[in-house]
Amino acid sequence: MSATVKAAKRSFCRTANSIFGKIGRSTSEETTLQLIRSKCIPALLYGLEACPTNKSDLRSLDFVLDRFFMKLFRTSNVARVRQCQELFGFQLPSINLCKRVDKFVGKYYASDNLL
Repeated sequence: MSATVKAAKRSFCRTANSIFGKIGRSTSEETTLQLIRSKCIPALLYGLEACPTNKSDLRSLDFVLDRFFMKLFRTSNVARVRQCQELFGFQLPSINLCKRVDKFVGKYYASDNLL
């Protein structure tokens, strides 16, 4: 696993644990997930579109989000986690990252800068 992916996972976990530690189980799942979507997912994906990633790195990024959903919904069933992610409109980080890479590469090739 690359150092950038490790740093991204560490950043996600630090941010998610901070949010989860402050609000705990006192708020609804929708509120917690909205905070995760707005604060933690950007921390997880920040700058990764410019770094080379392999399948193992992408699975590792997906696993971080899966584990958070398992913790939030108190389950270890991956099928149930995927269903919750779908119901709440969460895409896997690997899918988001692929979209971001395509956008980054498109902007790179459209740039007039030769560097």
